[in-house]
Amino acid sequence: MLWLGLLVLLIIAESVADIFAKEYSLQDKPIFLAGAFILYFVATGFWLWSIKSGSGLARGVIIFSLASTLVAIIIGWGFYHENLSMRQVAGMLIGVLALVLILWE
Repeated sequence: MLWLGLLVLLIIAESVADIFAKEYSLQDKPIFLAGAFILYFVATGFWLWSIKSGSGLARGVIIFSLASTLVAIIIGWGFYHENLSMRQVAGMLIGVLALVLILWE
């Protein structure tokens, strides 16, 4: 299950890169742009390593996509005070259910 830990590292790196990208959009400072590029590159490395370690493309992409989307929603809502509709919250809950079902062994 090394691949699952690598996917977690991928999601963390991608999420921090998303924060750097958002900060770059707000502050237009090159340091945030460089940080985003570097972290997206690191995240891609974790992705490649997780596939090689057995995540599988289909399962790995679904887990990464759902989890990173949920984290991005939480960051956008919690730190940047972006609005969420009830429909979006319902979609987020369905995403959580999907992750539970995919990871259930």
